[in-house]
Amino acid sequence: MAYDKNQATHEFTRWSESYDRSILQLLLFGPSHRALTRRLQEVVADRPARILDVGCGTGVFASKVRSALPNARVWGIDLVAGMLGKGQARWNHHREHVLAVQGDSERLPFATGTFDIVTCANSFHHYPHQDRAVAEMNRVLMPGGRLLLIDGYRDGLWGRLIYDVCVAGIEGDVHHASARRFRELFDGAGFASVTQRVFRGPAPFLLSEGVTGTSSAIKPPHFRPVAPVATPRSA
Repeated sequence: MAYDKNQATHEFTRWSESYDRSILQLLLFGPSHRALTRRLQEVVADRPARILDVGCGTGVFASKVRSALPNARVWGIDLVAGMLGKGQARWNHHREHVLAVQGDSERLPFATGTFDIVTCANSFHHYPHQDRAVAEMNRVLMPGGRLLLIDGYRDGLWGRLIYDVCVAGIEGDVHHASARRFRELFDGAGFASVTQRVFRGPAPFLLSEGVTGTSSAIKPPHFRPVAPVATPRSA
C-alpha cells in the first residue's frame, strides 16, 4: 500500500511524544539544521525576511531561525496537530515573531508570492505527492525567492542502506528522492536555477536550493492569507 497522509499523521502523532528527544536530533536534525541556518544567514544576513518552514514539527528549527535571524518573521506549517501542540512552549516563547499553522504542504494556506524564503528540513520523504508540494512552495515564494530543501542523501551504497532500507523499514513506504529527482522536481515546478550540496556523515543529507524567476506573472492563490494564526492547544 502506498504511503499516504493518514499514515503520516498517525506516525507523527505517535512520534510527537518523543520527537524532541529522538537520536535523530543528534545524528541528522542537528547537523542539517546548522547547515541550513548557515545558508540562511548567507542569503538573508540582517535584512528583514518572511520565512516559511514547511513540515515544522515541534518548531525546533523555526525557533533556531528566529534566533539566527533577528529581523526575520517566521511561519511554521505542519500537517499534524500533535506535533504543533508539543511545541506549544516554543510557539509561546517566540509568539511575536514565529507563528504556527496547521496545514497541508500540497495546498499551502498562503497567498501567492507571500514569502522571501521557504525551508523544508527532513520531512519531504513523507510527502506522498512530492511534485505538488514543490509546486506549492514555488507558488508562495516572491519572484526571486528561494526554496532551501534538505532531505536524506540516498545516492550511493551507504545512503541507500540508511534511507531505502533502514528508514523505510521503520517509517514505511516513504520516498527519499535522488539528487537527480530533486532537480527534476525543482525544474518542473518552475525554479529558474537549482544548486545542490551534499553533506557527508553517519546520516548524509542533501541541500537542494532553487531560486524562482523574476517574472511578475504568478499563479492565483488557493486561499486567502491566514491572519491571525492560532496554534493548537496542548492536550
